[in-house]
Amino acid sequence: MGRELQKRKKRSSRATVQTHTIKKKHLNPQGSGIVAKAWNKKETLSQNYSRFGLVAKLGTATGGMAKKSAAANYAGITKDDPLAVKSADRGLLQVREVKVERDASGKIVKVLRSDNPLNDPLNEIESDSESEEPKPKNPTHDIEWHGISDDRQGMIAQSSRPEVIRMLEEEASRPVEKTVRYQSERELEWLQRLVAKHGDDVAAMVRDIKLNPMQQTKGDITKRLKKAGLLQ
Repeated sequence: MGRELQKRKKRSSRATVQTHTIKKKHLNPQGSGIVAKAWNKKETLSQNYSRFGLVAKLGTATGGMAKKSAAANYAGITKDDPLAVKSADRGLLQVREVKVERDASGKIVKVLRSDNPLNDPLNEIESDSESEEPKPKNPTHDIEWHGISDDRQGMIAQSSRPEVIRMLEEEASRPVEKTVRYQSERELEWLQRLVAKHGDDVAAMVRDIKLNPMQQTKGDITKRLKKAGLLQ
């Protein structure tokens, strides 16, 4: 029966479609133990880095983010300017609540609109300056404020930063311990044989093919001899 089915498949003009399931491997970071412990395998790389406070890509975003509307670049404004007049709807239709006045029958007579429909930040400053009245001076209120102290600012900044960033900075600030390299017994024996035959003539040691088969340079042999204490 199986042979007849194979013959039918060969005679059929319809090709068989085979689907291959590709299993996606979870990201397993191994570069840093701090990042590996805080890594969530159910999230993507960008989501994990955003949670850590890190940047997944150093360049501009190429996808996966909502594009800015044309209203954001209105009048040639390419960046967020605090003094720029921004559109209220930002290119989207937004439903808002407004205050209205009605007559006795319930019909709308007047719509009480906002005094700042364009969201101009200078409008609030001008209105505040006009509404302010000169107040009597009080010596207790004339003390100049010098801002938050540096210690307080450091505490606030430290508490607001992610834990992963703080741990990575502490690890990076630790002094790097220099690994001391020790010469092996075979190397000391080889250097002693060179000194016994040629003395302080390093150039002759370089030309000696039998004792220097790997053709070590003059600078390398001199460095090894000084480290072993065989050359002043």
